[in-house]
Amino acid sequence: MKKILVIGAGRSTVSLIDYLIDQAPKHDWHITVADMDLKLAQSKINDPKNATPVQLDVENEAQRKAEIEKVDFVISMLPPFMHGPVAKNCVELGKHLATASYVSEQMLGLNEEAKKKGILLLNECGLDPGIDHASAMKIIDEVHEQNGEIISFKSFCGGLVAPEYNDNPWGYKFSWNPRNVILAGQGTAHYLENGEIKYIPYNRVFTQTETISIEEHGSFEAYANRDSLSYQSPYGLQKIKTLLRGTLRMPGYCKAWNIFVKLGMTDDTYIVKDADKFTYAGWMSSYLPLGKGNLRQRLIDFMGKEADLSAIDKIAWLGFFDEVKIEMKQGTPAQLLQNLLERKWLLKGNDKDMIVMQHLFEIDNTKNDKLPKKIISSLVVKGENQNHTAMAKTVGLPLGICVKNFLTGKFNLTGVQIPTDKQIYLPLLEELKNFGIIFEEKLIN
Repeated sequence: MKKILVIGAGRSTVSLIDYLIDQAPKHDWHITVADMDLKLAQSKINDPKNATPVQLDVENEAQRKAEIEKVDFVISMLPPFMHGPVAKNCVELGKHLATASYVSEQMLGLNEEAKKKGILLLNECGLDPGIDHASAMKIIDEVHEQNGEIISFKSFCGGLVAPEYNDNPWGYKFSWNPRNVILAGQGTAHYLENGEIKYIPYNRVFTQTETISIEEHGSFEAYANRDSLSYQSPYGLQKIKTLLRGTLRMPGYCKAWNIFVKLGMTDDTYIVKDADKFTYAGWMSSYLPLGKGNLRQRLIDFMGKEADLSAIDKIAWLGFFDEVKIEMKQGTPAQLLQNLLERKWLLKGNDKDMIVMQHLFEIDNTKNDKLPKKIISSLVVKGENQNHTAMAKTVGLPLGICVKNFLTGKFNLTGVQIPTDKQIYLPLLEELKNFGIIFEEKLIN
C-alpha cells in the first residue's frame, strides 16, 4: 500500500482530496489529510475507508517529521513560505513531494541531494503556475519539432466570478487566498518586449495594462506578473523576442485597484493602531491631503489625471465614503483592506467562479510554411459551487493526477521539477480533458 499525506486542508484542496480518495481503491492507497484544524481536515474527507484526518501543527518539527515518515508521498498545500521545512524533511526522510507553488531558492537548494536519493520535488503543479506550463509546452514543443521558432509568447490567467453570478461593479469575488490578491503586483514586473528587457514598478503595474479577448467570453484586462524572464530557459525560448506572463481581471478593475496602490492602502509593512476608532471614510481621509469639497471630490483631486469616475464609484461601493466603523482593532493597511474585501467580495453559496487562461504565440515559420503564424490557446472553466470551485479544480487536479502518474510509473524524474517535461505534461493534459479542462486552439495563417 502507498500512503499519501496532504498537508493543509484549505479552500483549494477539495478537488485534490476528492480525486485522491476516488483513486485510492484502484491503486491501493491510503490518504492522510493533515491540518492545524482537525474539523477542517475531517470536512474534506468523503470516504473514511481510504482516508484519515489528523491534527498537525506544521511548525512542530517533531510532529511534522513523524507524519512525513509514515508516508510515501507528501503534497503540501501550505502557504508558499511554509514549504521549505516540509521539503527539507522529505529529502531527509526519503519521501517525494509535490506543491502548487513557485520554486523557491530554498527548494532549489535541495535539488542535488534529492537527485542523489532519487526523490521527486515537483513544484508549480497547480493552475498558474501549473496548467499554464503544461499547455504552453505542448505547443512550444510541437512548433520546435516542426522547425518553427517562437518569436513572441504571452500568457495570461485570471480567477474570476462567472459573469452570470457577478453582482458587484468590480467583477471580482474571492475563490482563493485573499491575501495574495491584496498583495498582487507588489515588486517590479520584468519581461521581454521586442528583444528589450522591460520593467514596471509596483506604482505603475495597474496603469500599464492591455486588453485580452476570448471568443464568446468577452474582453479582460491584463497586467504584468512579477517575473516573466525566469521561464525563458525552462521553456526553451532562447531566441524569443517577446515574453510576458500576466494576470486577468474584468475591465475597469485595474484603474480602481490603482487607487489603493497610489494611496498606500495595500502597504503591508506597518501597523495601523486603534484602527477600530476609524470609520472607513475616516480611514480613507487619513490618506488624502487636506482639500476642498467632500471626501469623494478630495479623492478625485488626489488622483488628478488618473481620476476615473467609474473607478471612484467602485471605491464608493466598497463603503469608503461611509461612516461605518472598521471591525479590526489593528492591522497593516493591507490587512484592514483584506478584512473589508472578504465581506464585500464573498463568493456566496450559489455563486460559481470562473478560470480564464490564454496563450498567444507568434511563430517564425520560414523553415516550414505549413506552420501557422499565430496560435491562440484559450481555456475557460466554471466552478460547480462554492466548494467545488473552478479554482479548486484547476489547482488541485493537476497535483492529484501527477502524483498518481508518478506512483504508477508514468514518469520517474527526480530532483526539482516543474510540469514542462513531456513525461509529465502529456498524460496530465490528456486526463484533465475528462474534467472539462480543455484548451481551444485557434490557428492563424
